[in-house]
Amino acid sequence: MTSAAVRATLDELIRSSGDDYASVSRLLGRNAAYVQQFIKRGVPRRLSEEDRRRLAAHFGVSERLLGAPVPLAAPVERADPAAGDLVLVPRYDLGASAGPGALADDELAASALPFQAAVARGLASNRVEALSTIRVAGDSMHPTLSDGDEIVVDADDAAGRLRDGIYVLRVDGALLVKRLAVNPASRRLDILSDNPAYPGWHGCDPEGIAIIGRVVWVGRRLA
Repeated sequence: MTSAAVRATLDELIRSSGDDYASVSRLLGRNAAYVQQFIKRGVPRRLSEEDRRRLAAHFGVSERLLGAPVPLAAPVERADPAAGDLVLVPRYDLGASAGPGALADDELAASALPFQAAVARGLASNRVEALSTIRVAGDSMHPTLSDGDEIVVDADDAAGRLRDGIYVLRVDGALLVKRLAVNPASRRLDILSDNPAYPGWHGCDPEGIAIIGRVVWVGRRLA
């Protein structure tokens, strides 16, 4: 999860709970401006493990929402060495809506999807550990993505490397999968659906959007 996404998530948690930056800073044993500086200026760049643990406990959410790394299982032993090792990409049972929006209340990995190690490395922009798999819900990205498709999301390929493509976003606590088009001059974003029946949003400020990661793979069952 990118630092920008963590900051946006923490900001939303604070606002929705009725807390304020100063009270949450005091909860962490920090100076009153600490949380505001983290959210608004990105200082520090990431939460410490202890701060993340306290915040997750206070708001009753998974630490992964606040930037905890996703554990990657060790390569699975194969009976046929020529087939190569497997890595298990965590699968989250929460869905990314390609329609009106799906709430993501539970971010604990429900299972894992096996990939040959070479394939997983080819999908990852940086770390294989940054890959995760979620299910598409809805038809706003049809025909590119369909309801029930499994997609692999690369959290290392997010706001810091933003370019045109399909991304998973968090907006008001919901996960959305949408196509982003970046204006090369203003760097503002158009958030688009591939299905013309769904409207898009144009000229959006990227600072106001929590970009979870880029969609780098899709798998589906053929009818």
